[in-house]
Amino acid sequence: MPDGLRARGTLRIYLGAAPGVGKTFAMLNEAHRRAGRGTDVVAAVVETHGRSKTAELLDGLELIPPKEMVYRGTAMYELDVDAVLERRPALVLIDEMAHTNVPGSRNPKRWQDIDEILDAGIDVLTTINVQHLESLNDVVEQITGIVQRETVPDAVVRRAEQVELVDITPEALRRRMVHGNVYAPEKVGSALSNYFRTGNLTALRELALLWLADQVDAALAKYRSDNRITKTWEARERVVVAVTGGPNQRRWCAGLVVLPPSRVPNFSLSTWCVVTAWWGPPRRS
Repeated sequence: MPDGLRARGTLRIYLGAAPGVGKTFAMLNEAHRRAGRGTDVVAAVVETHGRSKTAELLDGLELIPPKEMVYRGTAMYELDVDAVLERRPALVLIDEMAHTNVPGSRNPKRWQDIDEILDAGIDVLTTINVQHLESLNDVVEQITGIVQRETVPDAVVRRAEQVELVDITPEALRRRMVHGNVYAPEKVGSALSNYFRTGNLTALRELALLWLADQVDAALAKYRSDNRITKTWEARERVVVAVTGGPNQRRWCAGLVVLPPSRVPNFSLSTWCVVTAWWGPPRRS
């Protein structure tokens, strides 16, 4: 590669099922880990949302001040892409990938800012919640009743070299909220009875897990193709079930489940093959 040119940077995304699961916290921990081994790290956008434990992790990291933008007479602050490109660190932290920039900004969307920085050869750590994935936007609306205006195309997220799920159970997240570790005390009650209901969080968590499982499947298929691997890898369960040949085929036979019983309940991650058997006089074609 000619002097002065750098390969496109790598993108690592921290994916969460909902706000408060710990995406920014995980991103900052990774930043300190890399800085500790000598990587040139800067933080350009880190949203602490008033969470003291998250804010404490900014200590020791170089910060790039945001760019002030005036919109309709109000000062607002956005990622300073020019400052990041001029500083040219090895790694930059840019929180909230789905953010919509103030009109008049360099790019309409923050994910477009990130793409430009990656093109300059700078690695990026960023965060996103599952409700901001474009393909799941309508599903999330059905679950929560809330329309998400800020989305990121799935293709952009899938291009990332790494997508890491920051996972937490719905019960643990609700406890975290009660303890004041997510929202201000006056907002907790409303949040717990609306968006952060246990049912909502469970469904959003399942969406995140299934989306990421699909991403892993795609990565595995690419690896097998790139390395010309044709032998079958039993990485996913396969279940064969026989059903009767009755008129409605509603009766399920118990036999022919070719897996240990302890593994059969993992329906969502299994490939099912249904075999129909016909008993009686031969059918006429």
